[in-house]
Amino acid sequence: MPSNKSVSDAPIVQFTNCRILRDNQLQREDLWVREGKILNPEKLFFDEKGSADVQLDCKDSIIAPGFIDVQINGGFGVDFSLATDDFKSGIDLVSHKILSHGVTSFCPTLVTSPPSVYHQVLPQISVRNGGAHGAGILGAHLEGPFISKEKKGAHPEHCLRTFEAGAFQDLLATYGSLDCVRIVTLAPEMRRSSEVIQELTKRGICVSLGHSVANLSQAEEAVQHGATFITHLFNAMLPFHHRDPGIVGLLTSDKIPAGRRVFYGMISDGIHTNPAALRIAHRAHPKGLVLVTDAIAGMGLAPGRHTLGQQVVEIDGLNTYIAGTKTLSGSVATMDTCVRHFQEATGCSVETALEAASLHPAQLLGIEHKKGTLNYDSDADFLMLNDNLYVRATYIGGEEVWRQDASGM
Repeated sequence: MPSNKSVSDAPIVQFTNCRILRDNQLQREDLWVREGKILNPEKLFFDEKGSADVQLDCKDSIIAPGFIDVQINGGFGVDFSLATDDFKSGIDLVSHKILSHGVTSFCPTLVTSPPSVYHQVLPQISVRNGGAHGAGILGAHLEGPFISKEKKGAHPEHCLRTFEAGAFQDLLATYGSLDCVRIVTLAPEMRRSSEVIQELTKRGICVSLGHSVANLSQAEEAVQHGATFITHLFNAMLPFHHRDPGIVGLLTSDKIPAGRRVFYGMISDGIHTNPAALRIAHRAHPKGLVLVTDAIAGMGLAPGRHTLGQQVVEIDGLNTYIAGTKTLSGSVATMDTCVRHFQEATGCSVETALEAASLHPAQLLGIEHKKGTLNYDSDADFLMLNDNLYVRATYIGGEEVWRQDASGM
């Protein structure tokens, strides 16, 4: 039966022989796509009297929402914290290469940098949809420079700043523009941080707590003012203490405003967080866990010396350190690797592992109505995976943008 052309001339694609991640579980049903959106087949059959123009056999693949990476500093030799003449070609390269990792949307992340870098780089980042050219850009994640000296991690101390004088005006002067900014990581114990958090939240920018020596009450106050995220839990913050659990205590705090959820990023690469710590966090607050790569320019390249903003870093196996030290500086993990490691380390279900890299980051950014799910009318950004969670193919807007060659299946 031909599709009803009075509704749309666009072809309808039916993906068959697959298990779809929908409503928190894998369901054996077909996926219907038209004009980049996921269709409700009942409406198609009964309202439009339509049917598929094309059928694709998925060979028993899992179909899951595309991964969303909200903290990635670069990769493949590209460093988002370096102001270069060809910055746009660098961001294009990364967005294209991460399609093979199952990433369909991301937030390019800048570590602590001088104001001149923000002023040069941020105007060159624009929010855009994904496609054959690469993963979509959701906006920048600015990690610093308003962070703690004691927990600076791999961030250069000479570039750190405070809110002492003009609070939000200082932040605006430092960054130059907030037009493309989606997330700001700051230390909530800093003086006048509350008013900054409120101003950012008012503008729809997600505030994340990190690189901080905040105690629990300071962290709770930040959440009450609008903060919703924790940057790489356990890393660059006070260790958990039973009398004052610090930022980590937000996972089980009873001071979170009603109807609000605190999310937390985890670098599930087997290096940054011991599997036992990953299990503790997941069991304490499973619905808030967001997998991030925190990948640096050296991701996808051979071991050796690379950059992270103003610093030189050394890659040794899966470890990345500031050159000459044992200070961890980002990761070289890919998102699909993080998903597999998380599932293996926690023993969680396949559905839970996939949602930590798709649904949860979408909920964090308030875009779960169109990304991070396979609900009807949402964007048709999805992956085909095998049972071991290796990506077979990546689709954006219903179009195949990457496929594993047959020899690698």
